[in-house]
Amino acid sequence: MLAGHGDDAGVYLLRDDLALVQTVDFFTPVVNDPTAFGMIAAANSLSDIYAMGATPLTALNVVGFPEKGPLPLSMLGDILAGGYAKATEAGAAIIGGHTVDDKEPKYGLAVTGVIHPDDILGKHGAHAGDLLVLTKAIGTGLLATALKAEMEPAGTEQVLIDSCSFLNDKAARAARRVGVHASTDVTGFGLLLHTIEILKNSGVGGEVWFDEIPLLPGVAECLSMGLIPGGTYANRDFANAWVRADAALSDDQLLLANDAQTSGGLLLAVAADKADDLLAALADEGVPVRAVVGRLTDESNVLRLRPGR
Repeated sequence: MLAGHGDDAGVYLLRDDLALVQTVDFFTPVVNDPTAFGMIAAANSLSDIYAMGATPLTALNVVGFPEKGPLPLSMLGDILAGGYAKATEAGAAIIGGHTVDDKEPKYGLAVTGVIHPDDILGKHGAHAGDLLVLTKAIGTGLLATALKAEMEPAGTEQVLIDSCSFLNDKAARAARRVGVHASTDVTGFGLLLHTIEILKNSGVGGEVWFDEIPLLPGVAECLSMGLIPGGTYANRDFANAWVRADAALSDDQLLLANDAQTSGGLLLAVAADKADDLLAALADEGVPVRAVVGRLTDESNVLRLRPGR
């Protein structure tokens, strides 16, 4: 086993030039449209494969759905169709799966990919002086909470669909081209805790610049209405052991930096002299968000949240 506990996916050595990469994830709907939910859940499941630098090959559906209603069975078909479409876009074949009777719908994928052992990315290789590059905007937790409460700003569901269903394959290709030091995908733990995972595994410290964090449209409005998911509060409280927030930052800004994400972007640690190359490679690949949000320091296991650089 080359990677496992604490990593985004497990990696098992098959031969000197080939390793198997495996992950599984599933969750309840974050949007109303069942096909879009399937796409988002599939993209989220594939993301851990990309965070390791690997290529997905096959996937198994993981499904919970009420057997006897009240939801129509056609809705399950729509969810599976969305997942199939996104897996196909990723070049992965869905070869089976399993369904259980569950009163609340759930969907995701168990994904298998491959990688050369020398090409494995992860959270362990970052260096002091590296810059942190984020490839998706933040705020899906607040937007999904607003949608569930039916208090969302106009256009919120489409914003969620566009961001959460966007595959991280393009960002991963750019990362491999340039040769980043470390990588992880930003999901339920939020930006700060996923950054802390890189710090702890690489033995470095860091700082995140709040003003450089890209936010999805409508996030500030949702925050002002108090539409904050419980996971975001939990992230903030857990991160307190490592985070030193600048006094100029408000409690709301700290919550935004800890917002629990669904199918977020990749967070990449890259040598400072290669940062421009990475940004150019991301642009070449068609990644719309390319934000330098911080840097790594030699202040081990301490993450400072500052207003700006």
